[in-house]
Amino acid sequence: MTTPEPCWQQQDKSLEIKALKSLFGYNPKLTTKRAGIYRPFFLVDRFTHCNWIDVALKEIVEQTVAGLGYDLVETERSAGGLLRITIDLPWSPPTEGSADEQFITVEDCEKVTRQLVFALEVDGIDYKRLEVSSPGIDRPLRHEKDFERFVGQEIDVTLKAPIGAAAGALVNATRKKFRGTLERIEGEDGTHGWQIVWSDAPAVKPGQKVSKKRVPAPMQALGFALDELREARLAPIVSFKGRGAKGGTESNSD
Repeated sequence: MTTPEPCWQQQDKSLEIKALKSLFGYNPKLTTKRAGIYRPFFLVDRFTHCNWIDVALKEIVEQTVAGLGYDLVETERSAGGLLRITIDLPWSPPTEGSADEQFITVEDCEKVTRQLVFALEVDGIDYKRLEVSSPGIDRPLRHEKDFERFVGQEIDVTLKAPIGAAAGALVNATRKKFRGTLERIEGEDGTHGWQIVWSDAPAVKPGQKVSKKRVPAPMQALGFALDELREARLAPIVSFKGRGAKGGTESNSD
């Protein structure tokens, strides 16, 4: 579903918000396709002249976002001065009778944008443009609760070091990137861990007939600890049927 995005611009150090089309108007030229789909975001132009301090920036943004009742997913800044903040609603394991999962709206982005503009002004943080948006389909997974939330989903993981001898003869020992379905594994001592499972069988094209005599490719699994990962993200899969709760996978990243 296409969600248009409003965009606010602030210039010349003023707090005046210049409307595009109308005060809360939508500007289709500024909708973001970064994650493969349209998603709500606000964009603010801004100029200050203070030294950039990453630690202070992250602390200010995290405190501001949490104070408004949201989770900070990601903080990014580009060489061009763009400060991109990704937020989400707090998540808790679903229970019987619980309401359907809620998602970030443009009103949420507006609220966070207003407060961040003020907070960054007070602390003299240098940036040129500010964008606050919801997570995309390639959402990063960083915390334990992120992995718990997306069990059964297809994810991409990048290891800090090559898999090495643990690969055996199944995959290249220098390989770091993998794609598979996220699973939670329980240990005999009551502890739990994480793994992804996948098959290297080629994807079946629409309309393609598959022989019944075809031997299916074996399933493979990679167990990991969170501190072994350089990065983990939801696999950017575009489907008009939505991202299934328990989707199988038949592809893997090299």
